[in-house]
Amino acid sequence: MTATITPTPHRLWAYSLYAAVLSGAGLPIYIYAPKFFADTYGVSLTALGAVLFGLRLFDVVQDPVLGWLAERLGTTRKAAITAGAVLLALSMVGLFAVAPPVRPVVWFGITITGLFSAFSFLTILFYAQGVAKAGTLPGGHVQLAGWREAGALLGICVAAVAPTVLTDVVDAPFAVFAVAFAVVTAVALIGMMPEWQATQSDDPTPIGVILSDQMARRLLVLALVNAIPLAVSSTLFLFFVESRLNAPGWEGPLLLLFFLAAAISAPFWSWAAAQFGSKPILLLAMVTAILAFGFALTLGSGDVWLFAIVCVASGATIGADLVLLPALFARRMAAISPTGGQGFGLWAFVSKFTLAFAAVLLLPALEFAGFEAGADNPATALTLLTILYAGIPCALKLVAIALLLATPLNES
Repeated sequence: MTATITPTPHRLWAYSLYAAVLSGAGLPIYIYAPKFFADTYGVSLTALGAVLFGLRLFDVVQDPVLGWLAERLGTTRKAAITAGAVLLALSMVGLFAVAPPVRPVVWFGITITGLFSAFSFLTILFYAQGVAKAGTLPGGHVQLAGWREAGALLGICVAAVAPTVLTDVVDAPFAVFAVAFAVVTAVALIGMMPEWQATQSDDPTPIGVILSDQMARRLLVLALVNAIPLAVSSTLFLFFVESRLNAPGWEGPLLLLFFLAAAISAPFWSWAAAQFGSKPILLLAMVTAILAFGFALTLGSGDVWLFAIVCVASGATIGADLVLLPALFARRMAAISPTGGQGFGLWAFVSKFTLAFAAVLLLPALEFAGFEAGADNPATALTLLTILYAGIPCALKLVAIALLLATPLNES
């Protein structure tokens, strides 16, 4: 199989901006959307968790198919990317800025499906494009990942804090956020458009080739296990701050602190991996995450400033995960699947499945224990919230460490 690479200027700012838009449509929506629909329309947490899990079951089929399609677009690539960006923007507006014309839980399902389907398609194409782009850069995959993931993390920061900041300025903060997101999506689409010419695929890679590769499988499993702690903590972050710390109003600043620490740390992790190798740096980040979440287990009402330390430490470790693991997977795809689409179809599924896994298990468990958002909750429910938020990530990071130690990485 071959992939023709046409050298382009190192317009890495376009990758950062595009990554910022995609990331803004990803994790922050998992954080805000369930609570928004629960608070605004009274939809139960169990129903929202069920919808998110059903969407992930749909992704079992959808993401590999989107990866297959991404490798076969040919001359229609730009038109397909434009259509995906339009769907992404309209779905965001529908989710937060349009009153549900049908039952709120149904409208939630429709808009969130459109949003994350477009997110998947654009992400697959974007990361597959990066496989080719890295071949034109002096720093290769790690250099590109540093720019891309720093942009992604900054996008998460803005998307995570914007609704909270807008609450003090406008009457409908989520609606304003959604419209602003649509505008920035258009700008990012235009900025990235010349880059899509860099790769012309003439021999798509069968998905069986990727799944039969032992290293690709190990990296996918490692990504799955290592991403669940982030999914768990992200799903429960707002509830933990509001109810466990008894600090309503601090959700936005602390969430910004968490993602800002991740964004600021991204260049450091990229540099450290280039100096010492990705494996020891990833191990360092995983151990640090365990220490941070272990400390969070001890926190209670009023411990806002102590939790800020947890946000900085755990956020910084996320920077390592989001920079180094995609770079390792992209490097492997460059060796076995230069076109990249099928491989990143699998990667997209793994990344999103962890979020749905967290939602479908954690939200119903909290509701069963008597937890109610914004209410005076029983001690047993708050204890469970703490264990789920901090204890589960500690255990899963230990598993991720064992998997990483057992995975030989060829970083030449």
